[in-house]
Amino acid sequence: MTRSIRLSVLALLLASPAMPGAAQTALAQAEPRLEYQAPVPAPMPVPVAEWRRGAAEELLRYVEAIGQEGLDPSAYSPERLRQALDAGDPARLTMAANEIFRRLVTDLSGGFVRGDGRVDWHMPDNALDGNRQQLLLAQAAGGGVAPILDGLLPTHPQYVGLKRALAQTPESEEARRQLIRANMERWRWMPRDLGPRHVIVNVPAFTAAIVQDGRVIARHRAVVGARRTPTPQLTASVTAVTMNPWWTVPQSIIREMGGRFSGYQVRRTEGGTMIVRQPPGPRNALGRLKIEMPNDHAIYLHDTPAQNLFGRPVRAFSHGCIRTQNVRDFAAHLLAPAGEWDRAAIDRAIAAGETQSVPLAAPIPVYIAYFTAAATNDGDIVTYADIYGRDAPVRQALNRGAGTGTQQASIGG
Repeated sequence: MTRSIRLSVLALLLASPAMPGAAQTALAQAEPRLEYQAPVPAPMPVPVAEWRRGAAEELLRYVEAIGQEGLDPSAYSPERLRQALDAGDPARLTMAANEIFRRLVTDLSGGFVRGDGRVDWHMPDNALDGNRQQLLLAQAAGGGVAPILDGLLPTHPQYVGLKRALAQTPESEEARRQLIRANMERWRWMPRDLGPRHVIVNVPAFTAAIVQDGRVIARHRAVVGARRTPTPQLTASVTAVTMNPWWTVPQSIIREMGGRFSGYQVRRTEGGTMIVRQPPGPRNALGRLKIEMPNDHAIYLHDTPAQNLFGRPVRAFSHGCIRTQNVRDFAAHLLAPAGEWDRAAIDRAIAAGETQSVPLAAPIPVYIAYFTAAATNDGDIVTYADIYGRDAPVRQALNRGAGTGTQQASIGG
């Protein structure tokens, strides 16, 4: 009883603004203090909306026309929605429409192909989560289905161009249609906003480009990963340019070197791991310049002493990194917003021989992608060899029909 009274008095004193600070501190140290935390309110539930007949009919029309987006209408069981409409049962209609709408939202916002179909894919999943899907569903049930779903589609000019090319390709040209569909699907995997200024590497095209406000301001030839060491699909941010870089040899390459480390610095960690580094110089595997873009796969753009490979039509020779032709010019474009580093300044820094890293004015997103078809301005397409055989899994998943579109993505490849 005495302790209870004491605690009550203590709480009153601690709450009093007139109480001296030292006394407050002493009492607070003498007794444990229990802090009150207000409960976090739960999100307001979105009411389950009953589908109006007109909205359900609009959804059915959308599914029947989904082929224009390179998807198969049968994957969304339109017959089930037709039967529900014919039955005139509001509960049955709502159940069928909800399921079909959710699948469309997932596939249009983040891509139909999931799991193993996305070979070596390491970008975030764009698909809308359940809460956002439910909000859209509540809107669509009352009408305006097409604008809601269209708003989830990629707006990138390449997607729009491929869609146009698909519409112009006869059904008899099955191989071409399948190729276009696979690459439209890949654009659905990509972030909707690539950024006003970004770098995009298209591995099958062997190119690296800088895009500014929707316009390519630089496009360079590139050497990409060999078939046994393919370049992954990933996103990162370019943060700096390093002149006269050191090369820390990856463990996989150390094993390939078979102990031949002449000209390299070699040491072992306390755990016995061998660390091998190549000093800067004309023979350095990174050449004289490296574009820093931290990522879990140790992939970056860089110079190379093997300049002759840029003359090859098929340029798949690296261990995964992107060797970039005329990389000093490429770096000058990246550093231009900083206002101090043009090509001449880069040349001087390299000639000085010291390792120097120059940060960008602001990080620039970089996307390493795999597109085997690209739209041209005249409505045609240009195609690239599928050097890693990644088209087949996408085609197969797109053609498997109903069920595939609801699988969850495994973005780890």
